[in-house]
This record gives sequence, structure tokens and C-alpha cells, in this order.
Amino acid sequence: MEISSKENAQLFSNNAVLPVDRSSFKSESSTSKEKQSCCGGIKIFLGALSFVYFAKALSGSYLKSTITQIERRFDIPSSLVGVIDGSFEIGNLLIIVFVSYFGAKLHRPRIIGAGCLIMSAGTFLIAMPQFFMGRYQYERFPSTINSTVSISPCLQEKSQTPLSALEKSQAKVNAGCEKAGSSMWIYVFLGNLLRGIGETPIQPLGITYIDDYAIEENAALYIGCVQTLAIIGPIFGFLLGSLCAKLYVDIGFVDLDSITITHKDVQWVGAWWLGYLIAGVISVLAGIPFWFLPKHLPKPESRKDSSTSSEQSKFITQDNKEQQKSYQPQMKVAEMAKDFLPSLKNLFGNPVYSLFLCASILHFNSLIGMVTYKPKYIEQQYGQTSSKTNFVIGLINIPAVAFGIFSGGLIMKKFRINVLGAAKISLGSSFFGYLLLLSLFAMGCENSDVAGLTVSYHGTKQKVGYEQGLFSECNLGCMCSQNDWDPICGENGITYISACLAGCQASNGSGKNTVFFNCSCVGIMESPSRSSSAVMGPCQKGNECPKMFLYFLVISVITSYTLSVGGTPGYILLLRCIKPHLKSFALGIYTLAIRVLAGIPAPVYFGVAIDTTCLKWGRKRCGGRGACRLYDSSALRYVYLGLTLVLGTVSIFFSIAVLWVLRKRSALQDETLSANGERDTCVTKSRKDNFVNSDHLIQTTYWPEKETRL
Repeated sequence: MEISSKENAQLFSNNAVLPVDRSSFKSESSTSKEKQSCCGGIKIFLGALSFVYFAKALSGSYLKSTITQIERRFDIPSSLVGVIDGSFEIGNLLIIVFVSYFGAKLHRPRIIGAGCLIMSAGTFLIAMPQFFMGRYQYERFPSTINSTVSISPCLQEKSQTPLSALEKSQAKVNAGCEKAGSSMWIYVFLGNLLRGIGETPIQPLGITYIDDYAIEENAALYIGCVQTLAIIGPIFGFLLGSLCAKLYVDIGFVDLDSITITHKDVQWVGAWWLGYLIAGVISVLAGIPFWFLPKHLPKPESRKDSSTSSEQSKFITQDNKEQQKSYQPQMKVAEMAKDFLPSLKNLFGNPVYSLFLCASILHFNSLIGMVTYKPKYIEQQYGQTSSKTNFVIGLINIPAVAFGIFSGGLIMKKFRINVLGAAKISLGSSFFGYLLLLSLFAMGCENSDVAGLTVSYHGTKQKVGYEQGLFSECNLGCMCSQNDWDPICGENGITYISACLAGCQASNGSGKNTVFFNCSCVGIMESPSRSSSAVMGPCQKGNECPKMFLYFLVISVITSYTLSVGGTPGYILLLRCIKPHLKSFALGIYTLAIRVLAGIPAPVYFGVAIDTTCLKWGRKRCGGRGACRLYDSSALRYVYLGLTLVLGTVSIFFSIAVLWVLRKRSALQDETLSANGERDTCVTKSRKDNFVNSDHLIQTTYWPEKETRL
């Protein structure tokens, strides 16, 4: 009986234990499944967000690559192009406050998806004018059109030109006048404005979503992956711009054999609209996954304890919790409104933050203006095509910027740089970067020899006036217009604004193969036995220009890398010079100031300054000044590089002031520690390090949007 009772007791105990083991097994399996679903959900979101970053960086960089194409297509000056470029920042600023505050309380993935749709709609709107404003009309002489009628370029008498040809040419001008005279560029402005509105929720809501639901040690890695895709986007954007610039603007709508200009001509306009259609489709595809992602993901186990409130909240009923959730935001808003002005005063009362903000504003004014008009500068200064310019920027400059940002973070992590060291790296990066930029003044090309503008009709190097210089004794007998721009290249290597102003009496061929003969202005410098002829298109720049362009590329790549190295240390300096509870507010004010005081005005006043260097303005078909046809190379070099260097130099002085304040604080800290009678030098050193160094300083924090600016 005892044995049986013991067996029964043992059997009972075993039966009692078994259910506990099964339940624990179920809890462990459910935990692992929850972890797997959490990791799977965040990785899907990570992949979708990376693709969105790629899409927005691609469309933004493609806009930079089409600046000169838009200027020529709509016949607008550089200053107006600067307004169009700054409209993206305006759209971003319109809703950034509402999105940042209310977006976090709503369905963040779907808001990002809606932003992608708005961004794609804006991208499509930019391309729409191409389909409504008719075919592109460039200035050309009627004899270059495929025709059996031979017309003398030098119209000594109106009777020399057949009446039908004149009437036909005038009818074409009148027919295209209404559309050409309209302000279709407004659609590009509004489309870029929509792009800025749609792009707004991507960064604040996407990054915070990853930070909320990713495992803490993986959050930095995930954000780094997203930013890496953002660097690759501009590379593909400029390469796409290079490809589209080679295609004629009206490809598929006109006979390409009838086009008398090539992609090397200043009147050439590439298929700028085609890239926007491609970028718009990519934006639509990028936004689709976000409509199927959940509002919340299960939080990792490591973050559940930290996210739990006080112990008392565990005993609040569901109804009370809902009341508390609806009441807390009101309290937070009231407290934030009450504490706004004191926080703002506290923030700008920090001399390091104020000085660094001023330095950054000037620094970004310099960089944004330089990057916006870099394609135009390369085209006009070195005589390169738009296609080659975009290819060079996308394949050489952008990777140099990415490598510089990575190097700055690596240096901070490898050598455990403190705040004082970060300020030194940021200052050194700016100083040596702008010092290298100074050398570009010596790497320019001379002006092209254009009769009546940069040289006289006798070939002497002198600056002549626009109104008086275009006419000479060799073309006084011709009925020429000084507003035309249909350049030809004479045998003497001089470019003439038109065949009429060159005094050409006959022509042969059609289209691109047209050859002009008996050009009296070309024959001034030729021997009487030689025939004074000319061909379509401007003459190439001097033999030294290709070599100068190569030197420019080398220095430009090194400069881009050097300036980018200081990006991450500067961002670390910004984060560590303010109080922890003011970090988010300080970053918001910093971003707002950069966008308002640099992103919007810099392209405008850079464009106004560049317009002052124009030698020959085009004319719109219905009258009025159009886009610039020819720039003074020397003046353009001094204005473009000079304005960049002046802004950069002033920003360096503010950076020196930041370093001086930090050193002064460090010295005061040393005096305080010595006055307290600290005998242990190790303790003193550790306390000093706690002031200027911490474990957080070795984070390779990425500087958002630095790569798209450069």
C-alpha cells in the first residue's frame, strides 16, 4: 500500500508538472514567433523606405541636371531658374510643422505612401508643359531648312528672298507666338512645389518609425542603410540627366534629320521631360508598399520595459487609459506652448549654437549656390555639353561626397574624437576645401572668339560694345538683325552670330550640312585667293581648354571630398553643444534656418549674379529677353567662384569663433577643477573628458541631405 501510495503521489506530481512545462513551451514559441514577425515587419519597412529615399534623391538630383535645359526651353534667365529650384524648399516648409507633430499620431506608413503619390504628381506636372506648348523653335536661317529654294544669307534687297518663303517663315512665327509667350514655366514651379510637399513626411516619420520598432542595437545600422541608398540616388539622377540630354527635346514628334543643331550647340535642348516621367513612375512604385504596412509593429523585448510607464498605470482600466491618452496630448501642447519662448531664449543664449548656426547658414549658401549652377559653369566655361557635364558630376563628384561623409564618421569613431576635436575637424575641412577652391581661378578658359562680342571683325582681342560691335563695314550692306542667334564657324576660327552678320552671299546644302560661301567678314583675314566659307555651329574653344577641364575635374573631386569630411563632425558638434531636452527643438530650428536662409535665397541671388555676365541674350518669339546665349567666361569665373569663396570665408570666421568659445569653456572647466582641490589627476582627466567627450561622440551620425546638395 505504501508503495502504491508513493507511486500515486509521484504520478500525481508528474501530471501536475506537465501542464506547466507545456505552457512555458508555448510562451517561448510565441515569443520567438513575435520576434520573427517584428524583425520581418521592420525589414519590409526598411526596404520600402530605402527605395523611397532612392526615388526622392534621384528626382531631386535630376532637377539639378536639367537646370540649363529648362532655362533654354522656356527662354528664362538664371535668376528665374533659381526661383524654380527654391520652390522645393518652400513646399517643404509649408507643412513640415504639421507633418512632424500630427503625423506621429496617425498612420505613419500610409502618410509616407500619400507623400510619395504627391511627390510623383509633382514630378509628372513638371513634364506636362512639353505636351502643351508645342514644338521647340530655335533661331535658324531659312536656307538651313530642307528646301529647294536657295536663299542668300546677306539680304541686300528684300526682292532676293522669295515672297513665299518670307510669308511662310512669318506665319510660323505668328503661329507659335501665343504658346511661346506664355508662362509655362509656372507649371515647373508648381510641380517642384508639390515635390517638396510630398517629400516632407518621408524623413521625420520614416526614421522615427524605424527607431521605435527596431532592436536598439540595429537601429543605427538600419538608418545607415537608408542613407546609403540616398547617396546612390543622385548618382543615377545625374546619369539619367546625361542620357536624356543627348536626346532631342521633341524626339518622337519631329523628323530628327531636319534638326540643324547638335547637342554641342548652346540652343540645344535635350529630352528634359523624359527623365521626369521616369522619376514619377519610380515614386509611384516606391509608395505602393506603405499602403499595406501596419500602423504599429510589435516592439522588441528589449524595448518593452523601457516603454512601460509607471507601475500605477498597469492598474488603470481600459476606459481610463483612453481618457488619459486623449488628455495627455492636450497637456503636452499646453506645456510646449508655455515653454516655447523660454526654450528659444535658452537655445540662442548658447553662444556655441548661435555661432555654429550662423556658420552653417553661410556655408550652405555657398554650397547650394555652387552646386545648383555647377552644370552651367562647366558648360559655359569649358565648352562641354550638358550630357557630358551631368555624366561627370554623377560618376565622379557624388561618389567623392559619399566617401567624404563616410570618412568623417570613421575618423570620429576610430580616434574617439571629442567635441573640441570635432570643431577642429569641421574647421579644417572648410578651410582646406575653400583653399583648394581658390586654385580654380587659374583653371579657366578664355572667351570664345565671337565677332563683335569678344573680338573685332579683324580678329583683334578687345572687348567691344554690344550695340556698336555687331555691325562692321563687311556687313553694312546686309539687312541683318542683331537679335538673331544662329552661329556659324568661319575658316578663320572665329564664330559669327549669324550667316548674315558674317556677310555670306551664298549657301549650299541643308540642315546640319549647310555650308556658306563668299562671306565678306570671314574674307577680311583671308587671302584673296582663298574662298571665305563657314559651316553651321560655333567654333570650338582653344586647344588649352580640354587640359584645363581635366585639371578642374581633379581639383573639384578633391574639394568635394574635403568639404564633406567635416559634415559628420559638424553634426556631432551641433548635438553635443546643447542641453539634452532641447535637442529636438534645436535640430528643428537648425533645419528651418538652413532651408529659409540658404535653400531658398541662394539659387536666386547666384542666378542674378550670373546673369550680369551675359554677353548675348536671346530673344523670345513674341519679343522680350529670353535665355542667355553667350557668357563672358572670365566674368562668369570670377562671379561664380568669387561669391562661393566669399560666403565660405565668412563662415570660416564663425567656425573659428565656435572653436574659441569651446576652448574658453574647456579652460574654465580646468580652473574649476583645480580650484576644488582635486589631487587625483586621473579623476581630473576623467571629469574633463566627461565635459568634452562621451561615448555618444563616437557615433557616426549621418548629416541628412548633404549628399544631395553636393
